[in-house]
Amino acid sequence: MKKPAVLVIIQLCILIANGQTVTGSWYGRADPVLDGTYNNYLTELIIKQKGNEVEGVFGYYFKNMYKSFFVRGKYDKVSRQVSIKNIPVIHFRAVNSDGIDCPMEFQGTLVVSKVKSSLTGYFYRPEKYRYTCPDLRVSYTLDNNESNQDSILQNTIATLKIWHPLPEDVVVNNTTSSSNSNYGSPTVIEESKLLEKFKARKNIVQQEIVVNADSVRISFFDNGDIDGDSISVFMNDQPILSRRELDVRGLNMYVKLDTTKDVNEISMFAENLGKYPPNTALMVIFDGEKRMEVYLSSSLTQNASVRIRRR
Repeated sequence: MKKPAVLVIIQLCILIANGQTVTGSWYGRADPVLDGTYNNYLTELIIKQKGNEVEGVFGYYFKNMYKSFFVRGKYDKVSRQVSIKNIPVIHFRAVNSDGIDCPMEFQGTLVVSKVKSSLTGYFYRPEKYRYTCPDLRVSYTLDNNESNQDSILQNTIATLKIWHPLPEDVVVNNTTSSSNSNYGSPTVIEESKLLEKFKARKNIVQQEIVVNADSVRISFFDNGDIDGDSISVFMNDQPILSRRELDVRGLNMYVKLDTTKDVNEISMFAENLGKYPPNTALMVIFDGEKRMEVYLSSSLTQNASVRIRRR
């Protein structure tokens, strides 16, 4: 009489195991596999699983810098292993953003329990870097509540306070086109021409989001094939970033919202259509508590916009 009950339990366990997914926001730390004490990396892996493939964003804080990348990889449902190749991680002895990157491969195993879900493994160095780059041991925990992150990165706002702009980053302090970094910032003449082109196109609002902060981090990635897409970015109809190419490396912008407005609008202007039209991008907005993704599509006749409303 007990056999049917046992059979049901076994079948249920199999269904649960097969239903396990690595989709989600994973936060943790990575440490060099070396003797002694070294600076660790605070790291995030935000991925979505589709069948046996995963894609998303890998980012990390190290010392006073933040870097992010669009990544793709594989998930083996039988072994519950995630594999992501070609992840650039700055060398553990680097003192600034000019340090060399170690091209790593992530291999992690999913473990799900009633208490928590974890993804543990290593960032492995390739053979030719075995004498210069150490492997990194990493342990991720799934954040089950994006609005109240119980993770090692829950104090990200404190981390941002010691952040310094990298050459490729832009800091927008107000609603004008001024920036702490001249890299990618339009000149007055360029700004006038760019603004004229921007206003000539139809503006399509693709989404409205609500944030809990006066400042946000906005990142743009090419979420498709890297095909030469280039964009300019506008905030409240003013250019803040000019002619930047999209690739796997995130275009990171730290934006102070205009608190005199109910809604701030961020718009993506297509400089070209790349090899495979239209011009598409993954836009990631982080307000220190939650992370929001918006897929944008723009063309030579219309801009793609996102409205940001402060709670």
